[in-house]
Amino acid sequence: MRQARSLFAYWRDGRLFFHNFARRLTVSGRPITWEVLAFFSEWRTSEEALVHFADYTQNSVLSALSQLVKQGLLLVKDSREAVQDSRLAKEWSAWLPEASFHFSTKDAAFIRGNLSVAQWKASLPKTPPPKIFKTVKGAKKRLPPVRAFPNSEFIRVLKARKTHRRFSKEEVTLEAVSQLLSLVWGVTGYFYSSVFGKLLQKTSPSGGARHPGEVYVMALRVKGLRPGLYHYHPAYHHLRRISTNATRDRAWLYCACQDHARNAAALFLMTAVFRRTMWKYHLARAYRAVLLDAGHLCQTFCLVATWLKLAPFCTAALKDTLIEEDLGIDGIRESILYVAGVGCPPTS
Repeated sequence: MRQARSLFAYWRDGRLFFHNFARRLTVSGRPITWEVLAFFSEWRTSEEALVHFADYTQNSVLSALSQLVKQGLLLVKDSREAVQDSRLAKEWSAWLPEASFHFSTKDAAFIRGNLSVAQWKASLPKTPPPKIFKTVKGAKKRLPPVRAFPNSEFIRVLKARKTHRRFSKEEVTLEAVSQLLSLVWGVTGYFYSSVFGKLLQKTSPSGGARHPGEVYVMALRVKGLRPGLYHYHPAYHHLRRISTNATRDRAWLYCACQDHARNAAALFLMTAVFRRTMWKYHLARAYRAVLLDAGHLCQTFCLVATWLKLAPFCTAALKDTLIEEDLGIDGIRESILYVAGVGCPPTS
């Protein structure tokens, strides 16, 4: 057995807690627990532990080891958990422990969206909400008055963008999906850096031009495209089907049981390949850039969809592991970050 690498300990309210961020497991324990885990900082057997902790009874030592394995703090050699733990520690070595946040927040429990008004109010804090505007002290400079904006398509699209949760049953065309993919994730050009080599240009900015984002399409009602899960290749502008497992119920599950996801015509599953950013940026702060990149792409998506007269939405309420399993990605080198979707707007 060996101590989990995906592990940190902290004190809270006088109690010691151990958290395995890869498995989202947190348990409390006495300080002796840390001594046991420290002993297993390398692969050791229970027999070696019995010798090392000879001041304790054999039953108490073996019982403690069994509990530590059960709680995910000790890992058994060659087990699936141990293999995953080693891979994660290796792949994310530059950004850990700071970026453990990424794994700790996967597969969260979400509030179901079909609560009544009274239930929603009961779920909120009893304190009043924060102010929606901030006012600071200092000399005030009046800005020129904002008159009517120019009657341009750009302004119309900006002002028309909103989150939609109602869709018609009409199919979205494959041409519209093609335009969305091209204008949001497609390659608009290349440029050469003497240090970093060939770099991509896209319609959204990316930290260091690393572009870690990938996108998969869940086609539900796309005219000219069979229902399924597809990966988009931005350089060649084609889709490759990876699964036929695309249903309204699956979309609903992906988006933490939000009803509007079930009624969308297509979902766009945004992932990140972290190595692209890690290769250049060795500090964990770069994890922020990966999240910012996803935000840039999603806003571009919403604007393009609005321009195409589609009804877009986006959500971070996701069943991470389910999506990653369906996409065939490991959740370590590549992980789901964000989901956007479209449908045709309702006729009334």
